Amino acid sequence: MSEKGGVRRMSTRNSNSNRSIEHSNKWKKSQDHFECFTNLIAIELEDELNQVQTRWKEWSKKKMVTAGLALFDLTGKTQGRFFGDPILIFERRGGDSLPYHRFGHGDMVIISRARPWGEKVIEGVVLDRNSKRIRVIVKEKPNDIRKGSWRLDRGANRVAHDRMHEALISFHSTEGDGGTVLRDLLLCQPHDMEVSSQRPPEIRGQKMRPVNLDSMLLDSSQKEAINTAIGQRLTIIQGPPGTGKTHTAVHLLKTLVESGRGPILACAESNVAVDNLLEGLLELGVNAVRFGRPIKVRESLRDATMDAIVSSHSKQDEISFIREETEAIRSKINDLKGKEKGLAHRDINRNYREIRDLEQRIINDVLENAQVLCSTNIGAGHFTLSNKKFSIVLIDEATQATEPSSLVPIVKGAKQLILVGDHKQLPPTVISKNAEEGGLNIPLFERLLHSGVPTHMLTTQYRMHPTIREFPSARFYENKLEDGCNASERPAVAGFLWPDWDKPVAFIPVHGAEIAEEAGSSKYNLDEVSMVIKVVTDLLLTNDISLDDIGVVTPYSGQVRAIRDMLEGEMNSLEVKSVDGYQGREKEVIILSTVRSNDEGNIGFLSDSRRLNVAMTRAKRGLIVIGDDRTLRNNSVWASWLDWINESNLMAWHLVHN
Repeated sequence: MSEKGGVRRMSTRNSNSNRSIEHSNKWKKSQDHFECFTNLIAIELEDELNQVQTRWKEWSKKKMVTAGLALFDLTGKTQGRFFGDPILIFERRGGDSLPYHRFGHGDMVIISRARPWGEKVIEGVVLDRNSKRIRVIVKEKPNDIRKGSWRLDRGANRVAHDRMHEALISFHSTEGDGGTVLRDLLLCQPHDMEVSSQRPPEIRGQKMRPVNLDSMLLDSSQKEAINTAIGQRLTIIQGPPGTGKTHTAVHLLKTLVESGRGPILACAESNVAVDNLLEGLLELGVNAVRFGRPIKVRESLRDATMDAIVSSHSKQDEISFIREETEAIRSKINDLKGKEKGLAHRDINRNYREIRDLEQRIINDVLENAQVLCSTNIGAGHFTLSNKKFSIVLIDEATQATEPSSLVPIVKGAKQLILVGDHKQLPPTVISKNAEEGGLNIPLFERLLHSGVPTHMLTTQYRMHPTIREFPSARFYENKLEDGCNASERPAVAGFLWPDWDKPVAFIPVHGAEIAEEAGSSKYNLDEVSMVIKVVTDLLLTNDISLDDIGVVTPYSGQVRAIRDMLEGEMNSLEVKSVDGYQGREKEVIILSTVRSNDEGNIGFLSDSRRLNVAMTRAKRGLIVIGDDRTLRNNSVWASWLDWINESNLMAWHLVHN
């Protein structure tokens, strides 16, 4: 992607030709948009599938295990059902602890015997995990589950691709009542984007009732964002770290419901973010229903899932009666002949149709009564919702979603769209370098912003000590962030020798050496690992905070593994994650291990300032950064942060042993 004459240019490589599509943020031709994104999601899926195939056929078993992308030599057994689907348990033979792996709650896994590329495989979803076992939900259990060995692999997500493709077709279709009346606006075709976005939504038959925001716990920038969003058809709300982005989103949804609007579709890219929306809505007394597989939903919220509500519906007794009647007919069918057998088959088919109709009626009943339906972006494309229309769509985490992913809920009939996110934090995850170069990593939120749609920024942060807030506010938010908490509410954590106890930020200069993993998939730095362990140990000595209050963040999965390998005893439960795994999270103290230390001054993807912003804005009472200042200074953003550290006298030389 390049800048030319102040206009962004993106090119996508069509797999069938060398033709490239160049465009600015505004799409003059609908067909170009369709072709571009159809091509990009195809490239993304192809590269993802190729990655999986390459791992299977070219990587050694050791490399797969080191990267945490496969588990081998597992025993399997069943353990009841989860909302009707079988639960499988996989463990190491002999009951040993599982090696480090990247299988987490809600992840798609491929279950096979030995060679997933050459045998019939089973797809499952991870229910949960602990150190010794992993539980997976499947649609049907494999034969001989207790016999022989099993392996688990991370797989590619074809479902997401198919639903994004369907959404693109619907978005550009001129036939039928699918898609959205906002299409021209979202393609940025109006001459004055600001005026066009501020037009009132064309929602017939719903008169807005006045709403009093004074009764809600909202600050002035949150109220302003809600007041603006209520009356216009397209709104962008930017929520910097700690400013209550989701808090604002749920209060906005409640306001729209109370003003007589609904039902509303509320989405986000990740299941965690959707659960956060759902939890906030339920706390405010909104009748919100969570759409999607219960396995991917936080346990405390599963009663609000569509499956749970449907299973306890009053019409279930009727369905049970018909099922029993059907089973009774089936049990006698072998004894029947001729016409009687034919009539029995007819009755069975009729009963199945009646059950399907009843189930659909129950689902329709639940949807009709829901004020807000919560789903992931991709989940909104499920066939159950194929005939359901939502005039109002809100997308939280909109800056972490690719444009085709955002279109999945939008084409459910959006006449009023609210995008909530922060383009200064992490962008969408795009696996394919080619798709990224084509612009798939630029979210709709950001494209609209650059095309003249105004953003409403939340300006009061409630998370960080004022010193922790200082640099991000100056560097990323034009010094617009204000503090909703003061220094006395966020006292420096004891157990660490802060260079300045009134300013709980420190940089520990560790001139070690980065090491590339044997598998070649990541990097680690043992000198920094030792310093992380020392800092955590010291922090726990004073009992000011517990292990749960500490978060260790690092950009490299190799460093995550290296730190975890050094943890012993109760320290095993210390949360060590990549920066990407910490967006939207917070801890009392954050320790950031930067890893890179080399003579060439190469800092890799540490140079992405959005990662730096996320890493440095998770902490409430203390931020401790460990790294090689000589290497980091080769990047302008890191150099300016280190200058700020020096000017503020926050270098922790006293903690480095010469």
